[in-house]
Amino acid sequence: MQTTISRSLSRDGINWISLAVFSIFHLGAVAALFYFSWPAVFAAVGLYWISLSLGIGAGYHRLLTHRSFHTPRWIEYILAVCGTLALEGGPIAWVATHRIHHQFSDKPGDPHTPRDGKWWAHIIWTLVGNSTHNKTAQFARYAPDLSKDRFLVWLSTYNYVPLLVLSALLLSFGGLPFLLWGVFFRVTMGLHVTWMVNSVTHIWGRRRFPTRDDSKNNWYVALLSFGEGWHNNHHAHPTSARHGLAWYELDMSWLAIRVLKMLGLATSVQVASLN
Repeated sequence: MQTTISRSLSRDGINWISLAVFSIFHLGAVAALFYFSWPAVFAAVGLYWISLSLGIGAGYHRLLTHRSFHTPRWIEYILAVCGTLALEGGPIAWVATHRIHHQFSDKPGDPHTPRDGKWWAHIIWTLVGNSTHNKTAQFARYAPDLSKDRFLVWLSTYNYVPLLVLSALLLSFGGLPFLLWGVFFRVTMGLHVTWMVNSVTHIWGRRRFPTRDDSKNNWYVALLSFGEGWHNNHHAHPTSARHGLAWYELDMSWLAIRVLKMLGLATSVQVASLN
């Protein structure tokens, strides 16, 4: 399996597409500071929650990767589309990469372990090889459940389409400030926060559970990522829809799942406990 992974997730050579895209978005994030607008900032905050909490946290991660709960197919599709707005790739590639991370967490084969370097885990792994621009078919073996769904396959192939549509809408209705804040600044912020889950929470924080990896609970990352920073909790109980297990561990993505459950739109919700 490890040989197969090394062939699929190459670490050789600069990934010029990722380097170019991330550079443009970082420049756009800096430009946003010169086009400050409270309405644009509020739009960015709302989209940040939609993309990172509903899309990545609840959708890509807890639903599609770990199947911590079940939803009607249309809810699953909405959450997946929200996930594409974070510019972290399509659902199949994201899910496959994360499943590989759990299988080899902080061991040879882990795509983004800090044991290969703090900056490697944070961003460099996305800028080399083909980890962020692999063919959907090459990831199918790690996400066979998703690869059978025609819509998720389409969304994985054309994952940039929802963000392009959103960009056009923001530019049309709010002008350049809405585009810079709602897309460039918001996406750049979200990328770094997600990468902090890969890097920071495997370096700094507290360990509640004696897992076989370096995962830690980090309140700062948890706050920025809507609960993903309770990473040691997650690695100890990967199929739990709730990551913040103690009353004081704020987990906004879990609260969204609870709302879905109350509305009858989330079933078979798995929840770990401290006992």
